[in-house]
Amino acid sequence: MGKIDAKLNELGATLPAAPMPQANYVPYVVDGDTVYVSGQISQGPDGLITGKLGDGTSVEQGAAAAKTCALGLLAQLRAACGGDLDRVAQVIKLTGFVNSTPDFTDQPKVINGCSDFMVEVFGDAGRHARSAVSAASLPLGVAVEIEGIFRIR
Repeated sequence: MGKIDAKLNELGATLPAAPMPQANYVPYVVDGDTVYVSGQISQGPDGLITGKLGDGTSVEQGAAAAKTCALGLLAQLRAACGGDLDRVAQVIKLTGFVNSTPDFTDQPKVINGCSDFMVEVFGDAGRHARSAVSAASLPLGVAVEIEGIFRIR
């Protein structure tokens, strides 16, 4: 077991199977030492995590949904790295989309659910640049979608 897999076990985190795209795109692209992972939507073992922040979904629920996006990103990244997450050298950038009302302004707190988890897993290599933006709606009504850029060895 690799160092990152051991850390995931320590955190009690189980990665899902890397989800297959539901449209005309690929789940990730590897370009040299850079991996671009397509947006991962909030979903857990019981299905999609839907809702609109500012209208019945709390910041805490949104952050938990963002953490599930992190698990999806790592599942795709594991596939891109041939099963070896120890190849990840740096989380470069995350872009988070939050399904929210026009007056909701805590998008950064929601996307922290993903960002904080990346730092827990990768330490300093998990620190990254980031955008956290509002969306009027997201695919299938999910609460959060996050895409990522990673550097690998």
